[in-house]
Amino acid sequence: MKLARFLPFLNWYRLVTKETIKADLIAGFTGAVIVLPQGVAFAAIAGLPPEYGLYTAMITPIIAALFGSSLHLISGPTTAISIVLFSTVSNYAEPGSAEYIQLVLTVTMLAGMYQLGFGLARLGSLVNFVSHTVVVGFTAGAAILIVTSQVKHVLGVTIPRGESFLHTWGDIFSQAGNINEIVFFIATITLVVAVMVKRLYPRWPNLLIGLIVGSVVTLFFNAEAQGIHLVGEIPQHLPPLSTPDFTFATLQKLAPEAFAVALLGLIEAVSISRAVAAKSNQRIDSNQEFIGQGLSNIVGSFFSSYAGSGSFTRSGINYAAGAKTPMSAIFAAVMLMLIVLLIAPLTAYLPVAAMGGVILIVAYNLIDFNHIVLILKNSKSESAVLLVTFFATLFLELEFAIYMGVLISLVLFLAKTSTPEIPTLGVDVNEQTNKRSLINIQQKPVKQCPQLKIIRINMSVYFGSLNYIQNKLNQISENEHIYNILIVGERINFIDLSGAEMLVQENHRLKKLGGGLYFCDLNSHVYEFGARTSFIKHIGNHHFFDSKKEAISAIYHSLDKDICQTCSQLAFRECN
Repeated sequence: MKLARFLPFLNWYRLVTKETIKADLIAGFTGAVIVLPQGVAFAAIAGLPPEYGLYTAMITPIIAALFGSSLHLISGPTTAISIVLFSTVSNYAEPGSAEYIQLVLTVTMLAGMYQLGFGLARLGSLVNFVSHTVVVGFTAGAAILIVTSQVKHVLGVTIPRGESFLHTWGDIFSQAGNINEIVFFIATITLVVAVMVKRLYPRWPNLLIGLIVGSVVTLFFNAEAQGIHLVGEIPQHLPPLSTPDFTFATLQKLAPEAFAVALLGLIEAVSISRAVAAKSNQRIDSNQEFIGQGLSNIVGSFFSSYAGSGSFTRSGINYAAGAKTPMSAIFAAVMLMLIVLLIAPLTAYLPVAAMGGVILIVAYNLIDFNHIVLILKNSKSESAVLLVTFFATLFLELEFAIYMGVLISLVLFLAKTSTPEIPTLGVDVNEQTNKRSLINIQQKPVKQCPQLKIIRINMSVYFGSLNYIQNKLNQISENEHIYNILIVGERINFIDLSGAEMLVQENHRLKKLGGGLYFCDLNSHVYEFGARTSFIKHIGNHHFFDSKKEAISAIYHSLDKDICQTCSQLAFRECN
Protein backbone atom coordinates (compact mmCIF):
# COMPACT_ATOMS: atom_id res chain seq x y z
CA MET A 1 0.00 0.00 0.00
CA LYS A 2 2.88 2.37 0.75
CA LEU A 3 4.31 1.71 -2.71
CA ALA A 4 0.93 2.55 -4.23
CA ARG A 5 1.21 6.07 -2.81
CA PHE A 6 4.14 6.67 -5.16
CA LEU A 7 2.87 4.44 -7.98
CA PRO A 8 -0.91 5.00 -7.92
CA PHE A 9 -1.49 2.84 -10.98
CA LEU A 10 -0.93 -0.15 -8.64
CA ASN A 11 -4.33 0.71 -7.15
CA TRP A 12 -6.26 0.18 -10.39
CA TYR A 13 -4.21 -2.41 -12.29
CA ARG A 14 -6.14 -5.13 -10.40
CA LEU A 15 -9.28 -3.94 -12.19
CA VAL A 16 -7.77 -4.83 -15.57
CA THR A 17 -9.34 -7.93 -17.11
CA LYS A 18 -10.00 -9.21 -20.63
CA GLU A 19 -13.39 -7.52 -20.53
CA THR A 20 -12.00 -4.14 -19.40
CA ILE A 21 -9.20 -4.28 -21.98
CA LYS A 22 -11.77 -4.81 -24.72
CA ALA A 23 -13.89 -1.90 -23.49
CA ASP A 24 -10.84 0.34 -23.03
CA LEU A 25 -9.57 -0.46 -26.55
CA ILE A 26 -12.88 0.65 -28.06
CA ALA A 27 -12.93 3.81 -25.95
CA GLY A 28 -9.26 4.43 -26.76
CA PHE A 29 -9.82 4.23 -30.51
CA THR A 30 -12.74 6.63 -30.21
CA GLY A 31 -10.55 9.04 -28.22
CA ALA A 32 -7.70 8.83 -30.74
CA VAL A 33 -9.98 9.68 -33.67
CA ILE A 34 -11.53 12.60 -31.77
CA VAL A 35 -8.24 14.12 -30.57
CA LEU A 36 -6.63 14.03 -34.02
CA PRO A 37 -8.38 17.17 -35.36
CA GLN A 38 -8.58 18.71 -31.88
CA GLY A 39 -4.82 18.40 -31.33
CA VAL A 40 -4.07 20.17 -34.62
CA ALA A 41 -6.65 22.87 -33.83
CA PHE A 42 -5.39 23.47 -30.29
CA ALA A 43 -1.79 23.76 -31.51
CA ALA A 44 -2.95 26.43 -33.97
CA ILE A 45 -4.61 28.31 -31.10
CA ALA A 46 -1.40 28.07 -29.09
CA GLY A 47 0.64 29.47 -31.99
CA LEU A 48 2.54 26.20 -32.43
CA PRO A 49 3.10 23.93 -35.45
CA PRO A 50 0.23 21.39 -35.67
CA GLU A 51 2.32 18.39 -34.67
CA TYR A 52 2.86 19.81 -31.16
CA GLY A 53 -0.82 19.42 -30.36
CA LEU A 54 -0.60 15.78 -31.37
CA TYR A 55 2.61 15.24 -29.39
CA THR A 56 0.82 16.61 -26.33
CA ALA A 57 -2.07 14.21 -26.91
CA MET A 58 0.43 11.31 -27.05
CA ILE A 59 2.58 11.97 -23.98
CA THR A 60 0.46 13.88 -21.46
CA PRO A 61 -2.47 11.40 -21.16
CA ILE A 62 -0.17 8.44 -20.52
CA ILE A 63 1.67 10.05 -17.60
CA ALA A 64 -1.52 11.61 -16.19
CA ALA A 65 -3.31 8.23 -16.36
CA LEU A 66 -0.48 6.42 -14.57
CA PHE A 67 -0.03 8.96 -11.77
CA GLY A 68 -3.49 10.54 -11.45
CA SER A 69 -6.48 9.24 -9.51
CA SER A 70 -9.36 9.37 -12.02
CA LEU A 71 -10.38 6.27 -13.93
CA HIS A 72 -11.82 8.25 -16.84
CA LEU A 73 -10.02 11.60 -17.08
CA ILE A 74 -8.30 12.18 -20.42
CA SER A 75 -5.54 14.77 -20.31
CA GLY A 76 -3.90 16.53 -23.22
CA PRO A 77 -4.09 19.84 -25.08
CA THR A 78 -7.02 22.07 -24.12
CA THR A 79 -8.44 25.25 -25.60
CA ALA A 80 -8.17 27.43 -22.50
CA ILE A 81 -4.52 26.61 -21.78
CA SER A 82 -3.64 26.92 -25.48
CA ILE A 83 -4.92 30.48 -25.67
CA VAL A 84 -3.24 31.43 -22.36
CA LEU A 85 0.08 30.14 -23.68
CA PHE A 86 -0.33 32.09 -26.91
CA SER A 87 -1.26 35.34 -25.18
CA THR A 88 1.68 35.16 -22.77
CA VAL A 89 4.56 33.65 -24.74
CA SER A 90 3.78 35.64 -27.93
CA ASN A 91 4.94 38.72 -26.01
CA TYR A 92 8.48 37.31 -25.98
CA ALA A 93 8.88 35.57 -29.35
CA GLU A 94 7.30 35.15 -32.79
CA PRO A 95 4.65 32.37 -32.67
CA GLY A 96 5.81 29.23 -34.44
CA SER A 97 9.49 30.14 -34.26
CA ALA A 98 12.09 27.88 -32.62
CA GLU A 99 12.51 30.39 -29.78
CA TYR A 100 8.75 30.51 -29.24
CA ILE A 101 8.51 26.71 -29.07
CA GLN A 102 11.32 26.52 -26.52
CA LEU A 103 9.69 29.18 -24.33
CA VAL A 104 6.36 27.30 -24.48
CA LEU A 105 8.13 24.12 -23.37
CA THR A 106 9.78 26.08 -20.54
CA VAL A 107 6.41 27.39 -19.36
CA THR A 108 5.12 23.81 -19.53
CA MET A 109 7.95 22.52 -17.35
CA LEU A 110 7.53 25.33 -14.79
CA ALA A 111 3.75 24.81 -14.66
CA GLY A 112 4.32 21.10 -14.07
CA MET A 113 6.75 21.86 -11.23
CA TYR A 114 4.18 24.16 -9.59
CA GLN A 115 1.49 21.48 -9.91
CA LEU A 116 3.75 18.72 -8.59
CA GLY A 117 4.77 20.91 -5.66
CA PHE A 118 1.12 21.65 -4.80
CA GLY A 119 0.34 17.93 -4.91
CA LEU A 120 3.30 16.88 -2.74
CA ALA A 121 2.39 19.64 -0.25
CA ARG A 122 -1.16 18.15 -0.07
CA LEU A 123 -2.80 21.37 -1.26
CA GLY A 124 -5.42 19.63 -3.38
CA SER A 125 -8.25 20.93 -1.22
CA LEU A 126 -7.42 24.51 -2.25
CA VAL A 127 -9.31 23.94 -5.51
CA ASN A 128 -12.49 23.67 -3.41
CA PHE A 129 -12.20 27.38 -2.60
CA VAL A 130 -12.15 28.46 -6.24
CA SER A 131 -15.64 28.82 -7.66
CA HIS A 132 -16.36 26.85 -10.82
CA THR A 133 -17.88 30.11 -12.05
CA VAL A 134 -14.32 31.39 -12.58
CA VAL A 135 -13.72 28.61 -15.11
CA VAL A 136 -17.12 29.21 -16.76
CA GLY A 137 -16.43 32.94 -17.13
CA PHE A 138 -12.85 32.46 -18.28
CA THR A 139 -13.67 29.81 -20.89
CA ALA A 140 -16.54 31.92 -22.24
CA GLY A 141 -14.17 34.87 -22.63
CA ALA A 142 -11.49 32.62 -24.10
CA ALA A 143 -14.02 31.33 -26.64
CA ILE A 144 -14.69 34.88 -27.84
CA LEU A 145 -10.93 35.51 -28.12
CA ILE A 146 -10.47 32.27 -30.08
CA VAL A 147 -13.21 33.29 -32.51
CA THR A 148 -11.53 36.69 -32.83
CA SER A 149 -8.17 35.08 -33.64
CA GLN A 150 -9.67 32.77 -36.29
CA VAL A 151 -11.92 35.20 -38.18
CA LYS A 152 -9.02 36.28 -40.42
CA HIS A 153 -8.45 32.63 -41.46
CA VAL A 154 -12.18 32.11 -42.09
CA LEU A 155 -12.60 35.30 -44.13
CA GLY A 156 -9.19 35.26 -45.83
CA VAL A 157 -8.30 38.80 -44.74
CA THR A 158 -5.02 40.16 -43.35
CA ILE A 159 -5.08 41.33 -39.74
CA PRO A 160 -1.91 42.56 -37.95
CA ARG A 161 -0.73 40.21 -35.21
CA GLY A 162 -0.72 41.19 -31.54
CA GLU A 163 -3.57 43.70 -31.56
CA SER A 164 -6.11 44.03 -28.74
CA PHE A 165 -9.59 42.51 -28.84
CA LEU A 166 -11.33 45.73 -29.86
CA HIS A 167 -8.66 46.75 -32.39
CA THR A 168 -8.82 43.33 -34.03
CA TRP A 169 -12.58 43.60 -34.57
CA GLY A 170 -12.12 47.14 -35.86
CA ASP A 171 -9.67 45.81 -38.45
CA ILE A 172 -12.03 42.97 -39.37
CA PHE A 173 -14.88 45.38 -40.14
CA SER A 174 -12.55 47.66 -42.07
CA GLN A 175 -11.48 44.64 -44.20
CA ALA A 176 -15.08 43.61 -44.98
CA GLY A 177 -14.61 44.48 -48.66
CA ASN A 178 -11.54 42.25 -48.99
CA ILE A 179 -13.15 38.93 -47.98
CA ASN A 180 -11.89 35.96 -50.01
CA GLU A 181 -15.13 34.20 -51.05
CA ILE A 182 -13.44 30.86 -51.75
CA VAL A 183 -11.67 30.79 -48.37
CA PHE A 184 -14.94 31.72 -46.67
CA PHE A 185 -16.76 28.97 -48.59
CA ILE A 186 -14.22 26.32 -47.52
CA ALA A 187 -14.48 27.37 -43.86
CA THR A 188 -18.29 27.46 -44.05
CA ILE A 189 -18.65 24.05 -45.71
CA THR A 190 -16.30 22.54 -43.10
CA LEU A 191 -18.29 24.07 -40.26
CA VAL A 192 -21.70 23.10 -41.69
CA VAL A 193 -20.67 19.50 -42.40
CA ALA A 194 -19.18 19.08 -38.90
CA VAL A 195 -22.35 20.47 -37.27
CA MET A 196 -24.71 18.35 -39.38
CA VAL A 197 -22.73 15.16 -38.75
CA LYS A 198 -22.85 15.89 -35.01
CA ARG A 199 -26.64 16.27 -35.13
CA LEU A 200 -27.40 13.35 -37.43
CA TYR A 201 -24.72 10.90 -36.28
CA PRO A 202 -23.59 11.92 -32.75
CA ARG A 203 -21.13 9.03 -32.41
CA TRP A 204 -19.23 9.85 -35.59
CA PRO A 205 -16.02 11.98 -35.44
CA ASN A 206 -17.71 15.10 -36.79
CA LEU A 207 -14.66 17.40 -36.66
CA LEU A 208 -12.50 14.93 -38.57
CA ILE A 209 -15.21 14.44 -41.20
CA GLY A 210 -15.59 18.20 -41.55
CA LEU A 211 -11.84 18.60 -42.10
CA ILE A 212 -11.83 15.83 -44.73
CA VAL A 213 -14.70 17.45 -46.64
CA GLY A 214 -12.99 20.86 -46.42
CA SER A 215 -9.76 19.37 -47.76
CA VAL A 216 -11.54 17.59 -50.62
CA VAL A 217 -13.32 20.82 -51.60
CA THR A 218 -9.95 22.61 -51.60
CA LEU A 219 -8.61 20.14 -54.20
CA PHE A 220 -11.02 21.62 -56.76
CA PHE A 221 -9.33 25.02 -56.47
CA ASN A 222 -5.82 26.16 -57.27
CA ALA A 223 -4.80 26.82 -53.65
CA GLU A 224 -1.89 29.18 -54.27
CA ALA A 225 -3.67 31.19 -56.95
CA GLN A 226 -6.84 31.56 -54.88
CA GLY A 227 -5.01 32.58 -51.69
CA ILE A 228 -5.87 29.34 -49.86
CA HIS A 229 -3.20 28.62 -47.26
CA LEU A 230 -2.48 25.01 -46.28
CA VAL A 231 -1.45 23.72 -42.85
CA GLY A 232 1.49 21.79 -44.27
CA GLU A 233 2.74 18.28 -43.76
CA ILE A 234 3.14 17.03 -40.18
CA PRO A 235 6.44 15.23 -39.50
CA GLN A 236 5.87 11.48 -39.75
CA HIS A 237 7.51 10.46 -36.49
CA LEU A 238 6.88 10.13 -32.77
CA PRO A 239 7.45 13.03 -30.32
CA PRO A 240 11.15 13.99 -30.47
CA LEU A 241 13.20 14.88 -27.42
CA SER A 242 13.25 18.56 -26.51
CA THR A 243 14.96 20.82 -24.02
CA PRO A 244 13.31 23.73 -22.17
CA ASP A 245 15.35 26.86 -21.55
CA PHE A 246 17.01 26.54 -18.13
CA THR A 247 18.67 29.96 -18.02
CA PHE A 248 17.83 31.89 -14.83
CA ALA A 249 16.66 34.98 -16.73
CA THR A 250 14.14 32.95 -18.76
CA LEU A 251 12.86 31.02 -15.76
CA GLN A 252 12.43 34.26 -13.80
CA LYS A 253 10.64 35.91 -16.73
CA LEU A 254 8.21 33.03 -17.33
CA ALA A 255 7.52 32.01 -13.72
CA PRO A 256 4.40 34.23 -13.28
CA GLU A 257 2.90 33.07 -16.58
CA ALA A 258 3.62 29.45 -15.69
CA PHE A 259 1.82 29.87 -12.36
CA ALA A 260 -1.34 31.02 -14.18
CA VAL A 261 -1.11 28.04 -16.54
CA ALA A 262 -0.60 25.68 -13.58
CA LEU A 263 -3.55 27.10 -11.68
CA LEU A 264 -5.88 26.95 -14.67
CA GLY A 265 -4.76 23.41 -15.49
CA LEU A 266 -5.40 22.19 -11.95
CA ILE A 267 -8.85 23.78 -11.77
CA GLU A 268 -9.76 22.24 -15.12
CA ALA A 269 -8.44 18.77 -14.29
CA VAL A 270 -10.00 18.47 -10.83
CA SER A 271 -13.33 19.97 -11.91
CA ILE A 272 -13.62 17.64 -14.90
CA SER A 273 -12.47 14.52 -13.01
CA ARG A 274 -15.03 15.20 -10.28
CA ALA A 275 -17.80 15.81 -12.81
CA VAL A 276 -17.12 12.45 -14.47
CA ALA A 277 -16.60 10.72 -11.11
CA ALA A 278 -20.07 11.86 -10.02
CA LYS A 279 -21.45 9.65 -12.82
CA SER A 280 -19.15 6.69 -12.19
CA ASN A 281 -19.40 6.83 -8.37
CA GLN A 282 -15.65 7.16 -7.96
CA ARG A 283 -13.80 9.17 -5.33
CA ILE A 284 -11.17 11.60 -6.62
CA ASP A 285 -7.96 12.33 -4.73
CA SER A 286 -7.23 15.98 -5.59
CA ASN A 287 -3.65 15.76 -4.30
CA GLN A 288 -2.91 12.75 -6.51
CA GLU A 289 -4.54 14.51 -9.46
CA PHE A 290 -2.20 17.47 -8.87
CA ILE A 291 0.77 15.11 -8.90
CA GLY A 292 -0.43 13.38 -12.08
CA GLN A 293 -0.95 16.66 -13.92
CA GLY A 294 2.40 18.00 -12.70
CA LEU A 295 4.38 14.95 -13.80
CA SER A 296 2.61 14.83 -17.17
CA ASN A 297 3.65 18.41 -17.93
CA ILE A 298 7.20 17.99 -16.62
CA VAL A 299 7.78 14.82 -18.64
CA GLY A 300 5.92 16.27 -21.64
CA SER A 301 8.17 19.33 -21.77
CA PHE A 302 11.09 17.00 -22.61
CA PHE A 303 9.10 15.24 -25.35
CA SER A 304 7.92 18.24 -27.40
CA SER A 305 4.58 18.47 -25.57
CA TYR A 306 3.14 21.74 -24.37
CA ALA A 307 1.07 22.30 -21.22
CA GLY A 308 -2.02 20.13 -21.01
CA SER A 309 -4.84 19.39 -18.60
CA GLY A 310 -8.06 17.41 -18.40
CA SER A 311 -10.38 17.66 -21.38
CA PHE A 312 -14.10 17.73 -20.60
CA THR A 313 -15.08 16.66 -24.13
CA ARG A 314 -12.65 13.74 -24.40
CA SER A 315 -13.18 12.64 -20.78
CA GLY A 316 -16.96 12.66 -21.21
CA ILE A 317 -16.76 10.72 -24.47
CA ASN A 318 -14.28 8.30 -22.89
CA TYR A 319 -16.77 7.51 -20.13
CA ALA A 320 -19.71 7.34 -22.53
CA ALA A 321 -17.73 4.98 -24.81
CA GLY A 322 -17.54 2.46 -21.96
CA ALA A 323 -14.00 2.98 -20.62
CA LYS A 324 -13.36 1.04 -17.42
CA THR A 325 -9.80 1.95 -16.40
CA PRO A 326 -7.09 4.53 -17.24
CA MET A 327 -5.84 2.03 -19.83
CA SER A 328 -8.29 3.70 -22.22
CA ALA A 329 -6.23 6.92 -22.07
CA ILE A 330 -3.04 4.95 -22.71
CA PHE A 331 -4.62 3.08 -25.63
CA ALA A 332 -5.87 6.37 -27.11
CA ALA A 333 -2.35 7.84 -27.00
CA VAL A 334 -0.75 4.73 -28.55
CA MET A 335 -3.38 4.58 -31.31
CA LEU A 336 -2.86 8.26 -32.05
CA MET A 337 0.85 7.52 -32.53
CA LEU A 338 -0.02 4.81 -35.06
CA ILE A 339 -2.49 7.06 -36.88
CA VAL A 340 0.07 9.88 -37.15
CA LEU A 341 2.69 7.51 -38.53
CA LEU A 342 0.19 6.38 -41.18
CA ILE A 343 -1.58 9.58 -42.29
CA ALA A 344 0.83 12.42 -41.40
CA PRO A 345 1.62 13.24 -45.07
CA LEU A 346 -2.08 13.85 -45.78
CA THR A 347 -2.09 16.97 -43.58
CA ALA A 348 -0.24 18.74 -46.40
CA TYR A 349 -3.65 19.09 -48.08
CA LEU A 350 -5.40 20.48 -45.00
CA PRO A 351 -6.51 24.12 -45.59
CA VAL A 352 -6.09 26.69 -42.81
CA ALA A 353 -9.64 27.89 -43.57
CA ALA A 354 -11.03 24.44 -42.74
CA MET A 355 -9.04 24.47 -39.50
CA GLY A 356 -10.58 27.87 -38.77
CA GLY A 357 -14.08 26.45 -39.24
CA VAL A 358 -13.33 23.58 -36.85
CA ILE A 359 -11.85 25.94 -34.28
CA LEU A 360 -15.02 28.06 -34.39
CA ILE A 361 -17.01 24.95 -33.39
CA VAL A 362 -14.54 24.19 -30.59
CA ALA A 363 -14.87 27.77 -29.34
CA TYR A 364 -18.67 27.63 -29.41
CA ASN A 365 -18.68 24.39 -27.42
CA LEU A 366 -16.53 26.09 -24.78
CA ILE A 367 -19.39 28.39 -23.76
CA ASP A 368 -21.60 26.77 -21.11
CA PHE A 369 -24.80 28.68 -21.90
CA ASN A 370 -27.00 26.72 -19.47
CA HIS A 371 -24.63 27.30 -16.57
CA ILE A 372 -24.26 30.99 -17.41
CA VAL A 373 -28.04 31.52 -17.47
CA LEU A 374 -28.39 29.62 -14.18
CA ILE A 375 -25.75 31.81 -12.52
CA LEU A 376 -27.19 35.10 -13.80
CA LYS A 377 -30.70 34.17 -12.66
CA ASN A 378 -29.93 32.86 -9.20
CA SER A 379 -26.83 34.43 -7.65
CA LYS A 380 -25.68 38.05 -7.62
CA SER A 381 -22.30 37.19 -6.10
CA GLU A 382 -21.58 34.40 -8.60
CA SER A 383 -22.81 36.67 -11.40
CA ALA A 384 -20.22 39.25 -10.31
CA VAL A 385 -17.47 36.60 -10.45
CA LEU A 386 -18.67 35.45 -13.86
CA LEU A 387 -18.87 38.90 -15.43
CA VAL A 388 -15.61 40.22 -13.97
CA THR A 389 -13.72 37.12 -15.11
CA PHE A 390 -15.37 37.23 -18.56
CA PHE A 391 -14.60 40.89 -19.27
CA ALA A 392 -11.13 40.67 -17.72
CA THR A 393 -10.41 37.81 -20.13
CA LEU A 394 -11.45 39.96 -23.08
CA PHE A 395 -9.74 43.21 -22.16
CA LEU A 396 -6.83 42.33 -19.83
CA GLU A 397 -3.90 39.95 -19.90
CA LEU A 398 -5.24 36.40 -19.67
CA GLU A 399 -3.12 35.34 -16.71
CA PHE A 400 -4.31 38.45 -14.83
CA ALA A 401 -7.92 37.53 -15.68
CA ILE A 402 -7.40 34.12 -14.05
CA TYR A 403 -5.90 35.70 -10.93
CA MET A 404 -8.69 38.27 -10.74
CA GLY A 405 -11.42 35.65 -11.03
CA VAL A 406 -9.81 33.47 -8.38
CA LEU A 407 -9.24 36.47 -6.10
CA ILE A 408 -12.85 37.66 -6.35
CA SER A 409 -14.05 34.10 -5.78
CA LEU A 410 -11.96 33.86 -2.61
CA VAL A 411 -13.04 37.32 -1.41
CA LEU A 412 -16.71 36.39 -1.77
CA PHE A 413 -16.07 33.08 0.00
CA LEU A 414 -14.34 34.84 2.89
CA ALA A 415 -17.09 37.48 3.02
CA LYS A 416 -19.67 34.71 3.33
CA THR A 417 -17.80 32.83 6.05
CA SER A 418 -17.03 36.07 7.93
CA THR A 419 -20.75 36.67 8.55
CA PRO A 420 -22.02 33.35 9.90
CA GLU A 421 -25.68 32.78 10.60
CA ILE A 422 -26.31 33.16 14.36
CA PRO A 423 -29.97 32.36 15.08
CA THR A 424 -31.51 32.94 18.51
CA LEU A 425 -33.12 29.80 19.96
CA GLY A 426 -36.23 29.66 22.08
CA VAL A 427 -38.08 26.91 23.94
CA ASP A 428 -40.91 25.23 22.05
CA VAL A 429 -43.30 23.21 24.25
CA ASN A 430 -45.32 20.35 22.80
CA GLU A 431 -48.72 20.73 24.45
CA GLN A 432 -49.58 17.03 24.12
CA THR A 433 -46.35 15.52 25.46
CA ASN A 434 -45.09 18.57 27.38
CA LYS A 435 -41.72 17.91 25.70
CA ARG A 436 -39.49 20.94 25.28
CA SER A 437 -37.05 21.61 22.41
CA LEU A 438 -35.00 24.54 21.17
CA ILE A 439 -35.94 26.04 17.79
CA ASN A 440 -35.07 29.17 15.83
CA ILE A 441 -37.36 31.99 16.99
CA GLN A 442 -37.68 33.10 13.35
CA GLN A 443 -39.61 29.92 12.65
CA LYS A 444 -42.10 30.28 15.47
CA PRO A 445 -42.75 32.79 18.29
CA VAL A 446 -41.68 30.75 21.32
CA LYS A 447 -40.76 31.40 24.93
CA GLN A 448 -37.45 33.08 25.77
CA CYS A 449 -35.80 33.57 29.12
CA PRO A 450 -35.18 37.29 29.88
CA GLN A 451 -31.90 36.41 31.66
CA LEU A 452 -30.41 33.73 29.40
CA LYS A 453 -29.92 34.17 25.67
CA ILE A 454 -29.42 30.93 23.72
CA ILE A 455 -27.77 31.26 20.29
CA ARG A 456 -26.33 28.84 17.75
CA ILE A 457 -23.30 29.67 15.60
CA ASN A 458 -23.70 27.93 12.24
CA MET A 459 -20.11 28.29 11.06
CA SER A 460 -16.53 28.24 12.24
CA VAL A 461 -15.16 30.77 14.71
CA TYR A 462 -11.97 31.99 13.07
CA PHE A 463 -10.09 35.25 12.47
CA GLY A 464 -12.40 36.21 9.60
CA SER A 465 -15.67 35.81 11.52
CA LEU A 466 -14.68 36.82 15.06
CA ASN A 467 -15.53 40.52 14.60
CA TYR A 468 -19.06 39.67 13.44
CA ILE A 469 -19.57 37.19 16.29
CA GLN A 470 -18.17 39.63 18.85
CA ASN A 471 -20.56 42.36 17.66
CA LYS A 472 -23.48 39.93 18.01
CA LEU A 473 -22.50 39.14 21.62
CA ASN A 474 -22.15 42.87 22.37
CA GLN A 475 -25.59 43.60 20.92
CA ILE A 476 -27.16 41.01 23.20
CA SER A 477 -25.55 42.41 26.35
CA GLU A 478 -25.87 46.12 25.54
CA ASN A 479 -29.23 46.25 23.76
CA GLU A 480 -31.13 43.46 25.51
CA HIS A 481 -29.22 43.65 28.82
CA ILE A 482 -28.81 39.88 28.93
CA TYR A 483 -25.43 38.85 30.36
CA ASN A 484 -25.74 35.05 30.39
CA ILE A 485 -25.24 33.70 26.86
CA LEU A 486 -25.32 30.00 25.96
CA ILE A 487 -23.70 29.09 22.60
CA VAL A 488 -24.91 25.84 21.02
CA GLY A 489 -21.79 24.64 19.21
CA GLU A 490 -22.98 21.60 17.29
CA ARG A 491 -22.42 23.40 13.94
CA ILE A 492 -19.05 24.97 14.80
CA ASN A 493 -16.52 23.13 12.64
CA PHE A 494 -13.44 24.64 14.28
CA ILE A 495 -12.22 27.47 16.47
CA ASP A 496 -8.82 29.00 15.73
CA LEU A 497 -6.55 30.77 18.22
CA SER A 498 -7.89 34.23 17.36
CA GLY A 499 -11.45 33.02 17.83
CA ALA A 500 -10.58 31.36 21.16
CA GLU A 501 -8.95 34.56 22.46
CA MET A 502 -12.03 36.58 21.48
CA LEU A 503 -14.37 34.17 23.31
CA VAL A 504 -12.20 34.33 26.43
CA GLN A 505 -12.35 38.14 26.33
CA GLU A 506 -16.13 38.10 25.91
CA ASN A 507 -16.50 35.74 28.86
CA HIS A 508 -14.44 38.08 31.07
CA ARG A 509 -16.55 41.05 29.93
CA LEU A 510 -19.82 39.27 30.69
CA LYS A 511 -18.49 38.11 34.08
CA LYS A 512 -17.91 41.72 35.08
CA LEU A 513 -21.55 42.38 34.20
CA GLY A 514 -22.69 39.49 36.39
CA GLY A 515 -23.07 36.81 33.72
CA GLY A 516 -20.88 34.60 31.58
CA LEU A 517 -20.40 32.80 28.27
CA TYR A 518 -21.43 29.12 28.20
CA PHE A 519 -21.05 26.34 25.62
CA CYS A 520 -22.80 23.05 24.90
CA ASP A 521 -22.80 20.33 22.21
CA LEU A 522 -19.28 21.17 20.98
CA ASN A 523 -17.81 18.72 18.47
CA SER A 524 -15.15 16.44 19.92
CA HIS A 525 -12.30 17.90 17.84
CA VAL A 526 -13.30 21.45 18.84
CA TYR A 527 -13.35 20.38 22.48
CA GLU A 528 -9.92 18.75 22.09
CA PHE A 529 -8.56 21.97 20.58
CA GLY A 530 -10.00 23.91 23.52
CA ALA A 531 -8.33 21.61 26.01
CA ARG A 532 -5.00 21.65 24.16
CA THR A 533 -4.83 25.44 23.92
CA SER A 534 -6.13 26.14 27.48
CA PHE A 535 -9.19 27.84 25.97
CA ILE A 536 -11.47 25.79 28.25
CA LYS A 537 -9.21 26.39 31.24
CA HIS A 538 -9.30 30.20 30.81
CA ILE A 539 -13.09 30.28 30.53
CA GLY A 540 -13.68 27.60 33.17
CA ASN A 541 -14.67 23.94 32.97
CA HIS A 542 -18.05 24.72 34.58
CA HIS A 543 -18.96 26.78 31.47
CA PHE A 544 -18.92 23.73 29.16
CA PHE A 545 -21.68 21.13 28.95
CA ASP A 546 -22.37 17.99 26.96
CA SER A 547 -26.05 18.76 26.33
CA LYS A 548 -28.48 21.68 26.20
CA LYS A 549 -30.54 20.22 29.03
CA GLU A 550 -27.53 19.95 31.32
CA ALA A 551 -26.38 23.48 30.39
CA ILE A 552 -29.77 25.11 31.07
CA SER A 553 -30.17 23.29 34.38
CA ALA A 554 -26.73 24.47 35.61
CA ILE A 555 -27.06 28.07 34.37
CA TYR A 556 -30.58 28.41 35.86
CA HIS A 557 -29.22 28.27 39.41
CA SER A 558 -27.01 31.33 38.74
CA LEU A 559 -29.89 33.51 37.49
CA ASP A 560 -31.41 36.36 39.52
CA LYS A 561 -34.28 34.71 41.45
CA ASP A 562 -36.04 38.03 42.03
CA ILE A 563 -36.49 38.38 38.28
CA CYS A 564 -37.52 34.73 38.04
CA GLN A 565 -40.36 35.27 40.55
CA THR A 566 -41.98 37.96 38.36
CA CYS A 567 -41.23 36.26 35.00
CA SER A 568 -44.23 35.02 33.04
CA GLN A 569 -42.27 33.16 30.34
CA LEU A 570 -41.58 29.99 32.37
CA ALA A 571 -39.38 28.85 29.49
CA PHE A 572 -37.50 26.08 31.27
CA ARG A 573 -38.65 23.10 33.32
CA GLU A 574 -36.74 24.54 36.28
CA CYS A 575 -38.96 27.66 36.18
CA ASN A 576 -41.93 25.56 37.38
